[in-house]
Amino acid sequence: MKKLKAVWQLVRLEHGVMIFIAILIGSIIAQKTLDITGFPPVDKLVLTFFTALFLESSTFALNDYYDLEIDRKNKRDDRPLVRGDLSPKTALYLFFIFFPLGIICSYFVNYTCFVIALITAIFAILYDVKLKKIKLLGNFYIAFVMAIPFIFGGAAVLEGINFSIEIPQVIFIIALIAFLTGSGREIMKDVMDFTGDKDEGVKSFPRYIGIRKSNIVSACFYIVAIVLSLLPFFMRRFEMYYYNYFYLIVVLITDITLLVVSLQLFFKKDINMKLHRKTTLIAIFIGLIAFLLGAFV
Repeated sequence: MKKLKAVWQLVRLEHGVMIFIAILIGSIIAQKTLDITGFPPVDKLVLTFFTALFLESSTFALNDYYDLEIDRKNKRDDRPLVRGDLSPKTALYLFFIFFPLGIICSYFVNYTCFVIALITAIFAILYDVKLKKIKLLGNFYIAFVMAIPFIFGGAAVLEGINFSIEIPQVIFIIALIAFLTGSGREIMKDVMDFTGDKDEGVKSFPRYIGIRKSNIVSACFYIVAIVLSLLPFFMRRFEMYYYNYFYLIVVLITDITLLVVSLQLFFKKDINMKLHRKTTLIAIFIGLIAFLLGAFV
């Protein structure tokens, strides 16, 4: 059981589930907006689920392999490689098993999804190997990874063998909200990892503008995301979310949570960043439920 728990922590399976929910939201919205009858095909949903699960697991395993020394300096006891529960070689083996499986699964969805998955996966490797040292770029890559599943899901319902981006506008808005929220969380992580990053020469927001200003930048990303999350409710072009009170009630839980965190980042100097990072992750999950509920009801 200890080994299984360590593997779960290494590959962050809960993130894979959240990514699949984002893919499902994109698929359902595209299905309804493009007037495609019925529920998204089960075979495609299964393939998109395993694409998300395998690629997410492989890149997190590679991430912890390359981050081992920094994580030790930052005393990241939540990482199984730091605790010694798994060996670095195990992380590499999992990467080489899961990575190709994820790419193969995406190929059988359609060509558009294959291209999206391949490009994202290549950037994931570049991030783990190189871009992580330049966190000003790496932060936005992670935010991109949080946003692209919605577009991947929208593309999953497209038919044909050619590459296409005929995806409903509302999906791009949701992806932008995810991108902004992800950027805020990554800058918060930079603040948490400041000591280890400094020792390793990693170029991050706190190293350039300081911890205080980094917190303010993070809060600004959250506030813009909050404003954008209300647009679907008030704008007719977003159809299924337009004056959808089921969506509004749930998304307000996310917005209020992010607003509270933002105010803390703006006005407090001594912040429990680890707690707020967990809080924002819960808020993101509730936001996913809001968009999923709005698509169904």
